[in-house]
Amino acid sequence: MKNMTRVAGGKGDFQLVHHLTLSGGQFEIGRALTEEARRLGWSPVPVDPVVGRARRTWFERHWPQQHARMDGAAAALGLDPDQDELALDGLSYLPEGTGCSALWIPPSAATDGHGRVGRTYDFFPTTAGEVMGGAPRPHELPMASRPYVITTVPDEGPATTVITMNDLDGCMDGINAAGLAVMLLVADIENAAPPLDATPQVGLSSVQLPRFLVETCENADQAKQALLGAKHYDHGMSLHYLVADAHGQAFVWERGRDGREHIVEFGDGPLCVTNHLLHLNPDPMSLPADGPGSFRTYDRLRTLYERSKGTAMSGADLRAALRAVAQPEDPAAPFRTLWSTVFDTAERTLSTRFYLGDGRPYSDELVFSPR
Repeated sequence: MKNMTRVAGGKGDFQLVHHLTLSGGQFEIGRALTEEARRLGWSPVPVDPVVGRARRTWFERHWPQQHARMDGAAAALGLDPDQDELALDGLSYLPEGTGCSALWIPPSAATDGHGRVGRTYDFFPTTAGEVMGGAPRPHELPMASRPYVITTVPDEGPATTVITMNDLDGCMDGINAAGLAVMLLVADIENAAPPLDATPQVGLSSVQLPRFLVETCENADQAKQALLGAKHYDHGMSLHYLVADAHGQAFVWERGRDGREHIVEFGDGPLCVTNHLLHLNPDPMSLPADGPGSFRTYDRLRTLYERSKGTAMSGADLRAALRAVAQPEDPAAPFRTLWSTVFDTAERTLSTRFYLGDGRPYSDELVFSPR
């Protein structure tokens, strides 16, 4: 079953947001996602047949939900699901890569005992052509102007709700019916550069990784094992991920510049993350000064830490902390906070407000639940 409704934005607003709800088998869900992606201009990417065969095998063994959806994609395209020359995933209709700030408040540090994690999603309010230093194409929309909230209720496995800017089979934020929440952020913004080669590889792409976790894991311990056992790639744009569960556990997963994987935890206390590698700067009180290319990553983390240390925080307090680190509506500033999300892992909800344009209020806060 497929249902799509407009939930935020309208004529003249920067963002127009749809909520797409899909239920049934993963094959049917994959067919429906592919049909929507094709409507948005997506087409399958050619891939080396040896790599294509290895990719399908990897998904079949490690992420069967995605493998079944790829079979559904093949049906939507009229292709043999066993062909190896085209990648039938990566339903991307916009470029990827973000700034962002996030703050996890464990149940022990919450006024009502609910674990919550809040995040600002910061991105360019311009077209892809402008970001690459050129002029926008005729009728080209800003890259982040058409996000989706997608709820899937499969016949087997956990229901999920995700927010995506650019990839219908990936996401930037996600939560499942077990209360596992995952979000991605740029990890090393001072050294970030556009990817030179976006050819699909074997394993999880950077935006598929959060979707993989909310579809295959129920808690932080399972997510750690899944991440350490998975094969993943990021096309050179280093990202890290904040993972939190309904049992009060949270961690940040990131890969160092030497390729090693790191799990960063702060015990039973708030966990702040912005856009620098936490394993290189574990002490919020000893961060370096921001430089021209850091986009206030250290200042934003200090702000979140100061607001959360040694005090119990309510949901309203968390939202106020997110507003304190949101991007300014400054014509000279490269980013805008395009949405601001609060996950309540106890209630299994995702609440978010979307950016409608400079000088305009954000949308009303919308609450979604995969249950």
